[in-house]
Amino acid sequence: MNSVEVERQLLRWADAKALPAMYVEKWLVLDESSRTRLLEIAENLRMRTGQFITSFILLEEVAVRESQSIGEILARPRLRRVLNSAGSGPGRARALLDELRTLRYPRLRRASARLAEEVAAITAPPGIKIILPRDLASDEVRVEIVAHGSAELEELLAWLKAKSGEFVRLAAMLGGADSGLEFEDARTLAEPQAERANESARCAFQK
Repeated sequence: MNSVEVERQLLRWADAKALPAMYVEKWLVLDESSRTRLLEIAENLRMRTGQFITSFILLEEVAVRESQSIGEILARPRLRRVLNSAGSGPGRARALLDELRTLRYPRLRRASARLAEEVAAITAPPGIKIILPRDLASDEVRVEIVAHGSAELEELLAWLKAKSGEFVRLAAMLGGADSGLEFEDARTLAEPQAERANESARCAFQK
């Protein structure tokens, strides 16, 4: 497609998805390669409006930090592997968002991996589930207990008591005391997510 056709198709896609005007304007002023590549991805992955907005914001932030165009970032091997992988469009869109978050917040992703290892090391029995906050956006640790009868519940509570030190350490790591994660990173991630969630809700309402 030439630049005129790309712009026409871009506007059709944006209109169909009720993409807010500010993002349409930002998209249109990108260089031709970036503009075209974003359109291809949005269409091929059948992106929802909120997914596109989140991807666009993350790509913009990485582009500014690393002095590259959005097209250059999308051409990186790790992102191309996701885009060219097997699977449904929506599934690949979610995988793309995960990779973009890793690019944007590398320290946060490393901390997530370390915390996941810590949870696995606790080796909780089947009746206990340890839940960390999504993207470490808070310092909340949730522990769910599913017991069949009073005897099993008593056993699980005794296990929790015996493991209390490990849970305290996990909470300290989540709070940033021992994970190498500055809590500011979590706030930096959480605030744009909240804004994007509100924007997505408005888009869904408009549609």
